[in-house]
Amino acid sequence: MCIALIGGMERLERHYTDAAERAGVDLRVFNRSEVNIGSKIRNVDAMVIFTNKVSHQVKAEAMKEAKANDIPVFMHHACGVCTLRECLNCVVRCTGM
Repeated sequence: MCIALIGGMERLERHYTDAAERAGVDLRVFNRSEVNIGSKIRNVDAMVIFTNKVSHQVKAEAMKEAKANDIPVFMHHACGVCTLRECLNCVVRCTGM
């Protein structure tokens, strides 16, 4: 299963990927402005957006791509590692993967 994480803190990126590996998830982290982010997240199984650490433009582009490709989106305001772990558990449970 591949999940895109939009937002979050740069200094926690390694912790995010470690938590995802423990959950058996391939995590793609986008915590900086990305050119053409839509094409980079097109083939993921689900998307987690940390809304307090992402621009409105990036969020809108990610949501547009998710809607066009029927990708489930989970949004949270907090951006800690514990929040990501909860999201990953929820994604796995909700998507049945």
